[in-house]
Amino acid sequence: MLGTTLISCNEEIDLSGDFRETAVVYGLLDKADTVHFIKINRAYITPGSETIADSSYFDQVDATITEVINGSEQRIWTLQDTILTNKDENGAFFAPEQKVYYFTTPSNAPLNNNGTYKLDISLNGGEFEVHGETQIVSGIATTADGQNFRYEFVDDPASYVTGGISVTTGNAHVINTTLQVTVAEFVLGVDTLFTTFDWNLGESEITTASKSFAYNGETFYNLIKNNCTVSNPLINQRRLYSIKVIATGGSEELLNYMTVNKPSSSLAQTKPSYTNLTVTNNYRAIGIFSSRYTHTSLKYFLNPDNPNLRLMTSKSIAELCQGPITGLLAFCSQHPQDISLGLSYACP
Repeated sequence: MLGTTLISCNEEIDLSGDFRETAVVYGLLDKADTVHFIKINRAYITPGSETIADSSYFDQVDATITEVINGSEQRIWTLQDTILTNKDENGAFFAPEQKVYYFTTPSNAPLNNNGTYKLDISLNGGEFEVHGETQIVSGIATTADGQNFRYEFVDDPASYVTGGISVTTGNAHVINTTLQVTVAEFVLGVDTLFTTFDWNLGESEITTASKSFAYNGETFYNLIKNNCTVSNPLINQRRLYSIKVIATGGSEELLNYMTVNKPSSSLAQTKPSYTNLTVTNNYRAIGIFSSRYTHTSLKYFLNPDNPNLRLMTSKSIAELCQGPITGLLAFCSQHPQDISLGLSYACP
């Protein structure tokens, strides 16, 4: 559920080991979230039982998250358990249901930028304990946050340009930036379908206070073309609806975990294991308890606060509606200035 990239993870577990009970813990706190999940399972169980849900759960789990600010304990949350039903069925373990543990924070009192958060887990009535600690990732912002930011994909018809989004990285040690593009598709001009796709601009370790991520205009139009619905012949109009910037930063511990778990390029496939978890009574633990922060900037084609603002330049809009890549997909511009000027590609 969590892991080797900023949004997913994988660490190989030897199911045919010495059957010594081992805690498997994954948790990434994100101050942008109000519900925070921690996965707590056991491994090194008897062969074949990894596909049986109850065999991967501890008999008793008592876990808390403690918030520490300037050395003083503040809030304490007791984790509750719940069942999720979306686990990939292609994995080694039982699926699609899985038990996870969670706590919630109110939207008006999120995790604190200056906080340190401690995870304390007591397993099987105190048989052994697992502990982890992380600081919160914060301070991420992008140039797309500005009200006057506009995307530029062409400077002349079919003359594609490369633009960029600069990300202020805060205290993150690794950053990933993605554009989430949504297109509205109209069936016979009435019923609206929404098609959304993610355009990953890249992931990078942080060495400076800001990092620039480039986007290419030709790639943008090809992605639009490749992701629009083609199986419905009744779609007779399309409009660009919105573009959301998603910048996700990870902590130093998460970067270390990701680095160790990258595929090996060596003929010797043996890799070290990394965890920032500690465990008592000579038991074992794998996984990570760390932090990430997901900063988003959502801009609509029609700005609800100022309709005269543009999501993208006029030439970029014209290219979407009339250009060689997307010109046959029935795109039109719903921008009030284009409509008032009576432009050929303005929406009727």
